[in-house]
Amino acid sequence: MSNFNDDKTESSFNGNALFRLLTYTKPHLHWFGISLVLVMILTGTELLRPIFIGDAINLFKEKGQPSELTATVIKYGIVLVIGVICDLWQGWILQKTGQKIIFGIRKEIYLHIQSLSSRFFDLTPVGKLVTRVTNDVDALEEMYSGILVKLFRNIVYIIGLAVIMLTLDYKLALFSFVLLPFVVLLTGLLRYFSRKAFRVSRARLTDLNTFLSENITGMKIIQIFGREERKYEEFDDKSKRFLKASFNEIMVYATFRPLIYISSILSLMIVLSIGGREVLSETISVGTLYIFAQYIQSFFDPIQELAEHFATLQSSLASAEKIFTILDEEAKIPEKENPVELKDLKGKIEFSHVWFAYDDENYVLRDVSFIIEPGQKIAFVGATGAGKTSILNLIGRYYDVQKGNIYIDDVDIRDLKKSDLRRFIGQMQQDVLIFEGTIKSNIRLYDDYITDEEIETAAKHVNASHFIEKLPRKYDEPVSERGATFSTGEKQLLSFARTLAHKPGILVLDEATANIDTETEILIQDALEKLMKDRTTIMVAHRLSTIQHADKIYVISKGRIIESGNHFELLDKKGAYYELYKLQYEA
Repeated sequence: MSNFNDDKTESSFNGNALFRLLTYTKPHLHWFGISLVLVMILTGTELLRPIFIGDAINLFKEKGQPSELTATVIKYGIVLVIGVICDLWQGWILQKTGQKIIFGIRKEIYLHIQSLSSRFFDLTPVGKLVTRVTNDVDALEEMYSGILVKLFRNIVYIIGLAVIMLTLDYKLALFSFVLLPFVVLLTGLLRYFSRKAFRVSRARLTDLNTFLSENITGMKIIQIFGREERKYEEFDDKSKRFLKASFNEIMVYATFRPLIYISSILSLMIVLSIGGREVLSETISVGTLYIFAQYIQSFFDPIQELAEHFATLQSSLASAEKIFTILDEEAKIPEKENPVELKDLKGKIEFSHVWFAYDDENYVLRDVSFIIEPGQKIAFVGATGAGKTSILNLIGRYYDVQKGNIYIDDVDIRDLKKSDLRRFIGQMQQDVLIFEGTIKSNIRLYDDYITDEEIETAAKHVNASHFIEKLPRKYDEPVSERGATFSTGEKQLLSFARTLAHKPGILVLDEATANIDTETEILIQDALEKLMKDRTTIMVAHRLSTIQHADKIYVISKGRIIESGNHFELLDKKGAYYELYKLQYEA
């Protein structure tokens, strides 16, 4: 067996994964109950079939009546038909029930991922989350669709075989079970090593998916810098590690199967040797020996299946541990039990002595305080890393502050429901994400309350209609992943239309015009002037020309507000803002 001790792939989940997985069966217990009854009937039919054949052999030897032979054949046929019907029915029930459970688990994990904080996504690779929702959930499917019931079936079958064999001839039965302790030991070893192997394999698969997700997304950068060969080497290395882990996983199973098969052959040899002597001495009949021969082969088959099921179960448990690690990840932004309902937003924003750090130690905002009155246009300027974008993220409560308070209309944002808070804020960023679908679906963003007329109106306000109207299908034009067929400016215009269609009470512009050409920027500025009227607007921009019209400008340096005032007031102070302004215009 391979040594897995050097693989740091242990899950951080500390509970009982199997017990927790079983809790998902509660809504479907009646179906599992029916399936178990059918399995018991099916097991009974499988146990009876060798007996009927043994009876037929004895009738041939003893030259029994034809009617007796016919009756035995009819019984065998009835038992066979009942077994087939039960097998089909319980298989259908398990597949349907298993798929429903998997469907529910996949929804649960995706809903939970949506509830996690931005900090979680800052630290967690996308490929890892994709693996949890897809591969790891799929690994649970076989467990719910058959493994649990098959485990029960095989245990019942083994017990049934043992009881009948002991009843027919307990001495011969005891000789048949002589290798059973060895088989139990093998099964225990399989359980131990398979769990180790499956954990490593799942970790390697996650690593590979994470690599693919990141590098396929960044393929253009890889090609620009000519790093294809180097990235291929990395992929080859990760693929080989996954190959090795998968091989170890297979070898655990491949080693076990032949050993069980050899045990069954040895047991059959013992039965035929001892049973043959008893037939010759007429202690037992030929039919009884046949039944024993069939049962001894059947006895090791379910044991082998049990071991295989245990191996599959270990795979499911390894995946379950990783899924539950994500599900147990607490939302860093908790919801209040009885949140305040904010119906009519005025748009007042207040920061009161706010201290904030992404890692709870290195503060990026230090004792920041300011008040934005309803309808004001406010801008934040400063060097990269000064804390401007952090302020915007805190307003939408994508992170929580360590000290201080943030208020919207004099209500602490921690007392508001997150979805309600964010519904009032329209945030436009420099990096625009366009989803696969259509122009219309990207602007509406699955909000069915937004009509087609409102979509077109929003597009006209930001002048996005100029390029949309030229498309073959206009607002129903298909959009590829990430909007690859549109220019940067066009994607930014779509994001503006999306934001404005949702009628936010507060506008947040985070370098929103940085990637737009001068001509397009003029059109957007014209639309924004109309839209910012009577709306609280917060802007972050490096180009001072885009924020000169702001009612108030805050200059931030190293997490602190060092200057505030309007454009002309700040120029008259000849301070930090004046120096920034002079640098840009001298350039």
